[in-house]
Amino acid sequence: MPITTTRRRLLAGSAAALALPAFARAQGAAKPRLTAISQWSAGSDGAAITALGRKFEEKGGVWQHSPVPGFTTEMMNKLRAQIIAGDPPACSQLKGPEIAAWSKIAPTVDLDAVVAAAGYEKVVAPDLAKLHKPGGKWIALPLQIYSTNMLFLSKRALDKAKADKPPVTWADFNALAEKMKAAGVTYPFANGGTRADDGQKFEASLAGISPTAYRAACMNLDKKALEGPEMKAAFAQMRKLTEWMDPNVGAQPYAVNLKRFIDGDMGMLIMGGWAQGVLKNAGFKLDDFIIAPGPSDNGKPVFLLNADAFIFWQRKEADLQAGQMLMAQLVMDPAIQTMYSQITGSIPVRTDVDLTGEGWSDGQRTTAAALKNAVANNQAVLSLAHNMAQENGLTAAMIDVFTEYAKNKTIKPEEAVTRLAEAVEGAR
Repeated sequence: MPITTTRRRLLAGSAAALALPAFARAQGAAKPRLTAISQWSAGSDGAAITALGRKFEEKGGVWQHSPVPGFTTEMMNKLRAQIIAGDPPACSQLKGPEIAAWSKIAPTVDLDAVVAAAGYEKVVAPDLAKLHKPGGKWIALPLQIYSTNMLFLSKRALDKAKADKPPVTWADFNALAEKMKAAGVTYPFANGGTRADDGQKFEASLAGISPTAYRAACMNLDKKALEGPEMKAAFAQMRKLTEWMDPNVGAQPYAVNLKRFIDGDMGMLIMGGWAQGVLKNAGFKLDDFIIAPGPSDNGKPVFLLNADAFIFWQRKEADLQAGQMLMAQLVMDPAIQTMYSQITGSIPVRTDVDLTGEGWSDGQRTTAAALKNAVANNQAVLSLAHNMAQENGLTAAMIDVFTEYAKNKTIKPEEAVTRLAEAVEGAR
């Protein structure tokens, strides 16, 4: 059963009880306090939100962060429990279509005034802005951006294959993978075994073949597109990837294998920029790998957009309202976005942040350039694997198909196309 349906049934009666004073009436005299829920607890993500909390405290606030380690569903379970209890956090991590879905469950804060005062809408990509202002009102603020299909190349694996250039198209990628395999790279494609990892393999395959088909099938759920030839080609490309990866990583996160990637035992990784933050946090050097846009058959970067954000829930306490005001101002601050992205490996949401100075990597500059190029060429699309393109129920139904396909090599691409179309119809 779709998660969204379950939430609505469970929470339908709680919205009225949570009707509270407007954000704009926050009392300036109150000491700002913020209760926040996220899934960021360790590594570069944990370091980044801890640094954000310190900035909040430096501004005189009381920072009360409750991390829920693990997957998004577990964090949402905690959020749902608190909303049912009538005690939502002042803000929580949330993104994509879930922002609109959850805003129908419990009252949110109208952020229009603080966004206008900061001029934030002028420096946010239009498609991204729409996700955070369902119904025309800003209720959530994006903090950082990743592309889920950036290509990481191991320098040692490239040296083994006597190659020095990132592949541009899928044909280039496949040729380099074969070259690495012949040169002794055990697994030319580095992988994890989680559901998100499986979803990324498919979305990178399809978007690289045709961003137009990706938008129609994965974002608009067009039946004709879901059964179209590009889908079969994408499953065929995904099958190639599975032939080059380690099959013995079931349920393991990709990060478990990063040392093997750096050592050249694994060759290429398709992942979001967060992998850079994880690699740096683990002590590896930027000189150990190259970052390039993921394969794109038309030669222009395709950007599979994933953005982390905070949604703000209505509270009646003056100190929490003051804390929400302070948090909103910090999230939109160019200096804070710079600090956060430099820790995590993301790029800022603000398009006016200069990435030429110290603290930024070539990979982040490449990612920012890829976003600009993709937006100009209408090749920026929303990530399905990371809950940006669809609500959780539909996303889960589709990733079930990708995961089974990745693990069961007897499934043919044409059969997978049929299974995916049926899964979408069943979850609508």
